[in-house]
Amino acid sequence: MGNLTLTGYNSEYSDRPFIEKRNMKGGFLESPLKLNKSIANKETWTEKDIIDRAEILSTQAINVWFAPKIESSVLEAYKPKTEFTEYSIEDHPHLASGPMKSVFNEFRKQVLALDPCVTETFLKLYVAYKAETNFVDIVPQAKRLRLSLNVTFAEINDPKGLCKDVSALGRWGNGDVEVGLSKIEEIPYIMSLVRQAFEKQIGQEIE
Repeated sequence: MGNLTLTGYNSEYSDRPFIEKRNMKGGFLESPLKLNKSIANKETWTEKDIIDRAEILSTQAINVWFAPKIESSVLEAYKPKTEFTEYSIEDHPHLASGPMKSVFNEFRKQVLALDPCVTETFLKLYVAYKAETNFVDIVPQAKRLRLSLNVTFAEINDPKGLCKDVSALGRWGNGDVEVGLSKIEEIPYIMSLVRQAFEKQIGQEIE
């Protein structure tokens, strides 16, 4: 900070010695800025001069740009009101009971078994499965689980043609690919699709 100032002649100053910068046309001696008066009065410009000037400028800055004093009651009134709500399976009645309960339980078991890094998070409207980030999300419905796979539609290998491109649609969950799951018997094939999203995320080759 102590070695900084304002000038319109920086290119002319270049790397000239201090005395030349002070005495040349447009130099510090001719500067109309109060900021440069103390520099113009110097015969040398050493490390000590720079440190001394930095202390002076920092003190002046604190006095000029002082922090506002605001009562804590005023600050409290403007604090953002953020509340974190923790959800569980009980917040998703289609998963806690009914025909989708057994399908979900078997599916989640296989997804969590993919790798120890996989985590399960219950959110308000869907359930997320993450490695580095979400690779498959479940939106519970009465007669099926709507899955969002976090890959592009062009990347998914889907021989049965069950996947749907939802990149242009608004959907809960992450990813461009949607597929439904309604029966336990469908899980092996659905898991082959989920595994593609998971392995893409962690950078493994898909077998």
